Amino acid sequence: MIHLDEIHSLSHFQRNAKSFVRRLKASRKPAVLTVNGRAELIVQDAASYQALLDRLERAENIVAIREGLESAGRGKGRPAEEVLEELRRKHKIPRGA
Repeated sequence: MIHLDEIHSLSHFQRNAKSFVRRLKASRKPAVLTVNGRAELIVQDAASYQALLDRLERAENIVAIREGLESAGRGKGRPAEEVLEELRRKHKIPRGA
């Protein structure tokens, strides 16, 4: 969630970049930068951004797994052994390799 005290103009950010960087790294909270009074950018420390990407990837994986389980529950899909055997034949991969 963005806090109102973390909304700043781009020009204020530019004039005070070093202090913003320190605050962003310490708080690990993003800041909104405005141009002409409208929100235009979000700035955030790299570690927090990576954590956000990791959480997003995990959520997407959970959705994909649920969809796969629901599909399997409806009788869709093929057994893994059958798919693997097809891939072995297609790519001429010997058994046990």
